[in-house]
Amino acid sequence: MRVVVPAEVLPGERRVAVLPDVVPSMTKAGLSVAVQRGAGIHALAPDEAYTAAGAAVVDTMDADAVDVLLHVRPLIPAVAARLRPGTITLGFCAPSTELDGVRALAAAGVTSFAMELVPRISRAQSMDALTSQALVAGYRCVLEAAMRLPRFFPLFMTAAGTVPPAKVLVLGAGVAGLQAIATAKRLGAVVSAYDVRPSSADEVRSMGGTFVNLDLEAVEGSGGYARELSADRAVRQQELLAPYVADADVLVTTAAVPGRRAPVLVTAAMLAGMKPGSVVVDLAAESGGNVEGARPGEDLEVPVAAGVVRLLGMKDAASTMPVDASRLYAKNVANLLLLMTKDGAVTPDFDDEVVAGTCLTHAGEVRHAPTAQLLAEPQIGGAAR
Repeated sequence: MRVVVPAEVLPGERRVAVLPDVVPSMTKAGLSVAVQRGAGIHALAPDEAYTAAGAAVVDTMDADAVDVLLHVRPLIPAVAARLRPGTITLGFCAPSTELDGVRALAAAGVTSFAMELVPRISRAQSMDALTSQALVAGYRCVLEAAMRLPRFFPLFMTAAGTVPPAKVLVLGAGVAGLQAIATAKRLGAVVSAYDVRPSSADEVRSMGGTFVNLDLEAVEGSGGYARELSADRAVRQQELLAPYVADADVLVTTAAVPGRRAPVLVTAAMLAGMKPGSVVVDLAAESGGNVEGARPGEDLEVPVAAGVVRLLGMKDAASTMPVDASRLYAKNVANLLLLMTKDGAVTPDFDDEVVAGTCLTHAGEVRHAPTAQLLAEPQIGGAAR
């Protein structure tokens, strides 16, 4: 079977789904691999490296010659529509937001696997692309904050006096948040963090942070994720967080609820209470934002008393570090692909909970129940009601 890796076309996307070092594992399994020319250039993977690893380098992606397509960003509907029935795709699909793409995949008879649907179980950890990319994003957020903060992160004791360390507050203690905590600690900051899941407290402390306890009832979702809060509880949470936000020199927000708009944790009024020169980095800006007024890809100056606060809405966070982001993602994709490969053919076994849980569309149907429900809802202005 022929596995094809296209060059990503979305502006700002610099990752690639396969790097040369994972090609041999695929060819050894009996698969042939073709990579579109220039696909790995931003990840420092030249065409010659793919050729040396055993892959063919092609100028264009011929949909009729694709058996398996490995990608990073969701396929645009026009590309999905050109694929032959029975084609297998693996990549991020954003099923809760890219509904037109899901429709196109189902209509084309494509068997698609969404990397964000990989079950959070021990056996699937090596395929968990959400985790690997969140690792990159959390690290990058702190670097962006450090470059914008007009003061040091670490404590300095000098002959001219002592420079106190910066205070960093991280909201959301998933993989991205924990990596943000660890990175800020490495840079010498005093770090505290909050998450709606009390079970995160030990993880925060293990990274060297102080857990902020707001004395609210526990909120746990399925699969280790947080779940959406009620409106009253969200307002109470904001009120209790306000003094911690005001005291921070750097605020990093990473909170997300899978399949839904990111929760607003920080209001404009809370931003106005921060010290001038403070920096806010919102990793959730692309999914609606944890911070009121944050916009993906925009670096804003928010007026406060006697100065401004810098508000950065992150966009394509993992793509800003395409080498290691691609390295991790390629391993995730290859591990999932090889799980379904036997005797040189990719044959998904839907009795396998990893395969079944990751499948988005198959044989003209949307197999992921929450996405199927979204597609069935009445559409108003191009969006589900």
